Amino acid sequence: METTRHFTATVYIVNDGATALHNHQEVGKRIPPGGHVDRDELPHEAGLREVREETGLDPTLLDDTQLVDTPDGRVLPRPRHQMLYDINVHDGDVGHQHIDHIYYTTVPSRDIAPRPDEVSADAWDWYTVDELRDSDLSPNVVQFGSEAIRMAEKSLTE
Repeated sequence: METTRHFTATVYIVNDGATALHNHQEVGKRIPPGGHVDRDELPHEAGLREVREETGLDPTLLDDTQLVDTPDGRVLPRPRHQMLYDINVHDGDVGHQHIDHIYYTTVPSRDIAPRPDEVSADAWDWYTVDELRDSDLSPNVVQFGSEAIRMAEKSLTE
């Protein structure tokens, strides 16, 4: 069986020491904004677009990618993590995977106002590091959310 792979982007948004997660009905978990990378997008562009669509907020990418002196290319923002997720598994065969680029951003407020075709603002909650740690969320969501909050706080002091 051939495995189909899609590139995706996930973005942990941070405001005032907390990150926002929503209840994703299809997945059955609380997760941050994200989605598939369109054919004409780079992964970080897809992630920023998804944040705008799903939350109505304007994200600022937390990026410490080192510049490279090259006349023929440009440096892309480095994801904080890249993960491979099995999406469809049947009788031990993996039919579909997501190659997920995970980014951290800050947003100017907590006033979530998604597009009408997205999940409602009521589906979103903000979590501090302590609330993440004390939750029953997926371990990777706790880890990435906590890292994003710490990185955002560190960026304020630099």
